[in-house]
Amino acid sequence: MTNIGHTIKSVKQGLEKGEFSVEEIAAEYRKRIEKENPKLNAYLSVFENQNPKPLTLNPGPLSGIPCAIKDNILINGEKCTAGSKILKNYVAPYDATVINKLKNAGAIFLGKTNLDEFAMGTTGENSAFGPTLNPHDHTRVAGGSSSGSGAAVAADLAVFALGSDTGGSIRAPASFCGVVGLKPTYGVVSRYGLIAMASSFDQIGPITKTVEDAAIILNTIAGRDPLDFTSVPGDVPDYTANLGKPIKGLKIGVPKEFMGEGLDSKINDLVQKALSGLESLGAHIDEISLPMTDYALAAYYIIVPAEISANLARYDGIKYGYSTFEKDKRLLDVYLDSRAGGLGDEVKRRIMLGTYTLSAGYYDAYYLRAQKVRALIKRDFEKIFEKYDAVVGPTMSTVAPKIGELSDPLSAYMADIYTVQVNIVGLPAISVPCGFVEVGGVKMPAGLQIIGKHFDESKILQIAYAFEQSRGL
Repeated sequence: MTNIGHTIKSVKQGLEKGEFSVEEIAAEYRKRIEKENPKLNAYLSVFENQNPKPLTLNPGPLSGIPCAIKDNILINGEKCTAGSKILKNYVAPYDATVINKLKNAGAIFLGKTNLDEFAMGTTGENSAFGPTLNPHDHTRVAGGSSSGSGAAVAADLAVFALGSDTGGSIRAPASFCGVVGLKPTYGVVSRYGLIAMASSFDQIGPITKTVEDAAIILNTIAGRDPLDFTSVPGDVPDYTANLGKPIKGLKIGVPKEFMGEGLDSKINDLVQKALSGLESLGAHIDEISLPMTDYALAAYYIIVPAEISANLARYDGIKYGYSTFEKDKRLLDVYLDSRAGGLGDEVKRRIMLGTYTLSAGYYDAYYLRAQKVRALIKRDFEKIFEKYDAVVGPTMSTVAPKIGELSDPLSAYMADIYTVQVNIVGLPAISVPCGFVEVGGVKMPAGLQIIGKHFDESKILQIAYAFEQSRGL
């Protein structure tokens, strides 16, 4: 088996035709991980005993499909570090709901992937275990926070991977690594067993090689979960049903705020070319305005740190994880020293910011106002979706930056300008490759972002698939 660049469909076909067995394809992927992962640091751990033995086909829709899981999603009996020293030796005592669903579908688990610590970052450089490197250029970042999942799929170290998206953490690595990343509507996929960063923003989703694969994975992991009260009730539609249907007559809005200052000119050219392609397929393209865009980042970086401050209070050196406990040591000192030694700079920064904005003198001035801005951003999108089927623009403003290039926290936060609004409102969005930009003699990928109405994943998948097929991918 010389070519391991498989999709779900190609693996299933190979297994059905007897071209290889489940054992053989799993072994081939492990061999490739062993060779390539030291260069990329995409995987933090590779499993030996997680899958049933012997590996055989079952009736499940993902039977025999090798996958990777972001290391903030719990798999029973395996380490789950969340990319942090404070959870370096934490072993998950149960399976996340999405893991149960993948197991029932027959997926083969290869290992856990690297991430920015507690999913806080845009580049993948904030991991306590070192940055993930971009498969296209090892001097560049893979994108965060789902850096390892994006790099693993792009480098053919997994057929698909799961990531989590709080402000673009699936879509950023998808754009930087040249793969497909889908952030579902908030509540479509259970968060039970996902280590929380910001609970009203976090959402698990797939990173894949094709749009069809993203739809197939969403079919498997979506649905109401009684263990997660934020998951939505109702039947799960077949997200593959609209793939291949024409997009003629669909109305697509392009926010002028996404196409102005700050967008790399070469990415602008790629997006304009992509829009022309969608127009040639019969879609109607109009310039629109999302006037609250200028306030979205500020609101995001007030509300999210506030939720981080609350969620990460549990890491105190007492219950589990890294601890500086010693006999006769004061309890307060255990708290302070364990958190100081176990948490990284970015995590501390966001905890401090969140604690500040939630404090008595500043709650109304900052946190409450940010929540009001959140409501206004939601209203912006509601008005747009009264007339349009989707909103389209760039996923990221540049190609993957060099390692260390976004060392200034503010610069890193600004990189999320096109992605955070989706999470603020809870909308679905997908990033699909739209071409390459040559930088320093290396061709680096860029992504096109397609945003849909709440629970309208089928529509954005339809548009993304039409675009992908028109490019011959």
